Formats: sequence, C-alpha cells, structure tokens
Amino acid sequence: MAAMDTILCHVHFGVVLVTTLFIYLVSFSATAASNGGFSVQLVHRNSPKSPFYNHNKTPMMSKKPQSRVQANNGQYLMKLSLGNPLFDVYGIADTGSDLLWAQCVPCEGCYKQIKPKFDPKKSSTYSDLPCGAQECSLVPNSCSTENVCSYHYEYGDGSVTRGVLAKETISLESTSEKGTVALKGIAFGCGHNNTGVFNQDDMGLIGLGGGPISFISQVAPLVGGKKFSYCLVPFHTDPSIESKMSFGKGSEVLGNGVVTVPLVPKDDTFYFVTVEGFSVGDKFLPFDSSGKVEKGNIFLDSGTPPTYIPTDLYDRLAAELRKQIPMAPIEDDPDLGNQLCYRTKTNLKGPILTVHFEGGANIKLTPTQTFIPPKDEVFCFAMIGDNSGVNIYGNFAQTNFLIGIDLETKVVSFKPNDCTKD
Repeated sequence: MAAMDTILCHVHFGVVLVTTLFIYLVSFSATAASNGGFSVQLVHRNSPKSPFYNHNKTPMMSKKPQSRVQANNGQYLMKLSLGNPLFDVYGIADTGSDLLWAQCVPCEGCYKQIKPKFDPKKSSTYSDLPCGAQECSLVPNSCSTENVCSYHYEYGDGSVTRGVLAKETISLESTSEKGTVALKGIAFGCGHNNTGVFNQDDMGLIGLGGGPISFISQVAPLVGGKKFSYCLVPFHTDPSIESKMSFGKGSEVLGNGVVTVPLVPKDDTFYFVTVEGFSVGDKFLPFDSSGKVEKGNIFLDSGTPPTYIPTDLYDRLAAELRKQIPMAPIEDDPDLGNQLCYRTKTNLKGPILTVHFEGGANIKLTPTQTFIPPKDEVFCFAMIGDNSGVNIYGNFAQTNFLIGIDLETKVVSFKPNDCTKD
C-alpha cells in the first residue's frame, strides 16, 4: 500500500487477482541474536500456528492444512504483541508506508475484524502522545484541540486510519532461551476509525517504509542498524510453510547470486529503484518507448500484490507474451476483464521475464512470479497497466527472492531463493 500523504494515486487491486489469493502472517518469533538483530517468521493465515486456523474446516494431512483461503488480497501479515498484558496483533506488512497502527476500542465505523481489538485502557504501558511530541510532527494531519496527537493517515487505494498517536511496548516472541524481546516506547497509531480495503483478518498495519516514524526507523537503534531483509513464499505454497523476515545487524543479503541495486533518494518512505526495461525471453522492451530512463521510476511495495507499470509498457509486454506463449489466451470469460490469462491445469512453462535494473543488474522472474491463478486452471499475468504516473513493484514479483533493504548503504539486494526452505 502506498501512503497517501506522500503519493496520491489510485492503487486499484485487480478484480480477479484479489478474490482468491492467500494470506500469510509474519509471526514475530524474534531471534535476539548477539549481533543485535532479530528475525521474524511469516506464517500462512491457515497454518495450524495461526490464530485464524480452523480445525473444523481444515482437513489435516501429515499435519499440513490443505484448505483454500479466499479474499485476502494477497497480503502478508506480521504478528507482534502490544502492551502489558500482551495483546497479539496481526497487521499487514507494508514497505509502502510508515505508520504502525492497530484497531483500537472504541472503534466507530471501523471495518469488521474477527479478532478482538486492542483496548488501550487495559494496558499498563500505554500512553497517549501530546501535540508537542516530536513523533506527532512526523504524522500527517495530526494534533487536536485537546492536546492529544490525533492523526488522519490515508493510503493510495483510498483506505484511511484515524485515531490517536501513542507510545507502547512492543513484545516479540524469541526463538532463543531468552524469552520475549520487549521494545519500549514505540510510537504507534491507536486507530478508532479505520476504513478501506482491509479484510476481517487484518488487525492493523505495520509500516516498513523508510520514514522516521516507521517501524524500521524506530527499532534501528535497538537492533544494530536501519536495514532488514525478507523472503516471501509464493501465495500458493503449502500453508504450513513459513518464511522469515530479519531486522538490523546480520540481516544483510550476501553470497553467490546476489544482485545489488542502488536506492534512489526521491522520498523518505518509498524504496525507489530504476528499471531500464524488461526482457521476454530474449526480446528486450525498454521501460519507456522513447528509450529515456527516469531515475527511480518504480518502488518496492510488499503491501500491493500485482506490479503496476505504464499502460504502454504493459501493452508491449502482453503482446510479446502472446507471441511467445504457444497457446491461445482466454477471450470469453467476463470475470477476467481484459487481463492476459491462459487456461491450463499447471502454471506456464515460460517464458522467463528479466528485469533490467540500472547498472547492468538483472534478475529473472519465472511464471511462479509472473502468472497467478485467480481460479482453478486459469493463470493470469500479474502486472497491471496504469497511467497514474506511480509505478509499483508488487509482492508477486518479489516472491522467492531474499530481498535486503539497507538504508545505511542505500541499496536493495536480490538473491534468488526457495523461500519455502528458508
């Protein structure tokens, strides 16, 4: 998701792509390593380790859940615990915004949530922030006449959270013998009026952008650096399989096969990079038909499933895919709109799409990352043409890569990886 205060666009999710996607939970089972960093695990929404797991509806086979999860927007959820006593929150992991927030009671006009909402009155470590607090100045549309830092935070898809900015202790479960890891005095939004495209499993959102109020920036002094890495499993993966997200020192992406791309400092929040073009097989297609390359022409967003590119580029990519895929696309299904889709029992065998970043850095995308099944035996191209001027490198294309974002060296690193074995 893109934060509206910095970028104004209509990030519309594809009608079909959204309706049958799976959702993952980033479980903050933090490894409090001696180097100061920590790791978290991404847990499938329908895993037995998820609080949303339904033992009555999900058949067990070798202790692995097999049921399909629908209408969850292809998001990844992170688990953290707020306050004292601990209150578990599962929020959308979003590199396209900064604010960390959770639904709180009272919650007037809020979207439906199946789990209980956080009650700040029941936490001994909760405290509202006053208007004069430094953190309050970092949140748009903040403050009120009651000297409480109220906020109004909008996203590019039209979603909104409104509430009070506060400080709270965030606790992380540790995989070591040291128990939990408590991070005190973290600023977060206690959302009392939240609307938009959220679904009933979303309990809030964890902003992983680069701005000063983001979760990444706030924990950086505590974990040994302003950097993190993650490895997203493809959404159709066995839901019992988890992947990890690491923060701070020790989260660097290293080793053979690493491709490093410079971050373009256009904005504090967004992780902009420069894409020069794509290749379909051996056919190179420049990002812009004119051949000109704008610096920072796309940003990475774990909170948006498909990749949004200019309509002209999308049309050229789709035309080349049609030429190279030896089967006829679906033309008679109104549910698919004008998406490029194919009817097949298994995913396509090719072609490979190569993303050409500036400086000669290239990564290859397989059909697992570029064609998504919105329904049985149908696979659709997971990119969308959009002329808003805002281009987004979505989470479908990020799966099965170990991705490191280092705000100290100002680079993004990609390493091909089977995230199901991370």
